[in-house]
Amino acid sequence: MSTWRMAGLNYVNYSNIAAKTLRKSLKSNLRDDAAKRDASIIRIFFWEDGSILNEGQKPKAAEQKPKT
Repeated sequence: MSTWRMAGLNYVNYSNIAAKTLRKSLKSNLRDDAAKRDASIIRIFFWEDGSILNEGQKPKAAEQKPKT
């Protein structure tokens, strides 16, 4: 069994910890460049009938409440 699994981590968590440790160990001039690559941005787009919806708009199916 992998060490990271025995520690109770999944691969994504293990990979993030390893990447942060590596970035911290770099020399200062390389550390700044690596820190820029650390940031990530996630954007979510909703589509309906083949076209993208405006920001803040959700598909009609998501707005309907299930009948109970």
